[in-house]
Parts: sequence; structure tokens; C-alpha cells
Amino acid sequence: MRRRQDVVASLIVTPLVLFLDEPTTGLDPRSRAEIWAAIRKLATDGTTILLTTQYLDEADQLSDQIVIIDAGRVVAQGRPDELKDTLGSRIDVVVADQSDLPAAAAVVERLASRTPLIEAGERRLSTAVAGGVITLPELVRQLDAAGVAAEDVSLRRPTLDEVFLDRTGRTRTGRTRTGRTRTGRTRTGRGRGEEAAA
Repeated sequence: MRRRQDVVASLIVTPLVLFLDEPTTGLDPRSRAEIWAAIRKLATDGTTILLTTQYLDEADQLSDQIVIIDAGRVVAQGRPDELKDTLGSRIDVVVADQSDLPAAAAVVERLASRTPLIEAGERRLSTAVAGGVITLPELVRQLDAAGVAAEDVSLRRPTLDEVFLDRTGRTRTGRTRTGRTRTGRTRTGRGRGEEAAA
């Protein structure tokens, strides 16, 4: 409650520039939506907002420009859609039986021209693919032809979380591509009408 009151108090006036440091940390979904609405209104009314957050979905929803900083170094910057487009599309396949993972991986690798990330415990594989290279019906036909029983198949745009993981060299498990675990606080900056400075 105190966090919400602090944020609301800072939004009462219409400043030229507003710095918000993780304004929705610890808030319930309703309060978070209210804060987002207030931030959007201020931005629409002309306030320049610098938002720091570790919630990349929040940055995606509220930002015109994003700067991703890792270990004190800018590793990516641009509009949310531009950052996501740099990764192309994503293929995600969940197989009915874990024994189908190798066959599914072979199909996806053939179509995407890259080895997919396999999460055996979740019976899932995933990889990036250049936009427009493959269609969902084509992927489903190829999996069916290989005898793979899939529970879920999707072709989607990447998330900002995936952009972050790609740019920082991390995997979903928190390991770097070289196998070392990395620690440190990473923040995303937001600026309205101009690029956010780190």
C-alpha cells in the first residue's frame, strides 16, 4: 500500500520530466494496471518519463524507447518492436512424449537452420527463425510427417525477456552461453520523445 501511495503522490502534478524507479514492484495486478494507466496519461500529456524496471513486459507496455543495461554496459537500445524484430520469429514445440524430442528437434533444425534449445523436463523445444521463413501449417505438417505427436506448436514474435537473454548472453536457466552463472542487477530505461540515457 505504501508503495502505491508513493507512486500516486508523484503522479499528482504534471512534471516536464519524471523519474520512476521500479514503480510497480510489489503491487497487485489491479494496482499495477492503475499505475500503468497514470503513466500512459502523463506521457500522452507530454511528460518525459525515465522508467527503470526489471519487468520487461512493463517496459514493453509503457516505452517508446528502451535501453537494456547489463553489468553497467548498454547492450541494446531501440523501440520495443525493433528490438524484438532483431530476433526474428520464435518456434515453440511441446511434444506429447519426451521420446519425440529428438525427432521434433530434427524437424525444427531443418526448417530453422539452427539447433533448437531443448527443455527436456518440459518436453519443449524452442528456437529463433528469420521472419517469413516458415509458416505454422508447414511446421505442423513436417512434425506430423516425422511422426511427432505435438501438444502445442506456435510461431510467434519474441518477447523482450528473450531479447534481454540474447543480448546478455544468458539462457533461460540464468547461465551464460559459456556455462557460467551471471549475477547483477539489470535495468531497462525509458524515455519519451528521446532516447533514454543510462
